[in-house]
Amino acid sequence: MILFLQKKRAGVSFKILAAFLIFSITASVIATYIHKSVPKTYADFLPSPTKLIPISPAFVPPLMRGLTIYPNEPFKFDFIVEGGDENVQGQEFSEESQQLIKYFLAALTIPDEDFWVNLSPYEENRIAPENLGITELGKGLLSQDYILKQFLASLMYPESETGKEFWARIYKKAYDIYGTTDIPINTFNKVWVVPEKAVVYANDNSAYVVEGRLKVLLEEDYLALKENITHQTLGLEQIN
Repeated sequence: MILFLQKKRAGVSFKILAAFLIFSITASVIATYIHKSVPKTYADFLPSPTKLIPISPAFVPPLMRGLTIYPNEPFKFDFIVEGGDENVQGQEFSEESQQLIKYFLAALTIPDEDFWVNLSPYEENRIAPENLGITELGKGLLSQDYILKQFLASLMYPESETGKEFWARIYKKAYDIYGTTDIPINTFNKVWVVPEKAVVYANDNSAYVVEGRLKVLLEEDYLALKENITHQTLGLEQIN
């Protein structure tokens, strides 16, 4: 049967399943960038602040898709790992799988309320909870937040192809509304990346992620969604 996590919590331990879903969605973002090249420090592979990041072809890295738990042996797990687009095998597959398992175990032990990272220039003292920040998973999430901001800035750079089109649309919209383009524009946009949907096939003590997606929102959209999350017509139950 197909389960939507928010509607049923039977079968596989909900805490383990929730951690697995969080991990399986976020790890796809982390692994895409660091795949095949995990350096001694994350600074070794992060692009310099002044570098433009181009749009790259779609790529699926090795991903953890499913797991089986053993109620009589709480520390025993079996994992289902897919090889990704390159179908990695052998020693490389073993190393990739071990890294994914470490990420999962970190996700399993960290409280839900501490599963976040933040690189806002206005919140220098609120980067990540300590228990997440000391893990490889936390460092990977922080690196992806850094890359996300740099990628967004690259897309909006006025001299790039996408930037020229973006600003042409902005100025056209401003002129259509105000009759001039000489108006102040707030270009600081805080971006939230949140889970959008998780579909799981569950059977006895096994679970397999059929679909998992993230949603990217500007902060005003995120706050509006959070404020209306239980609203009869605007809440999440109405979003397909």
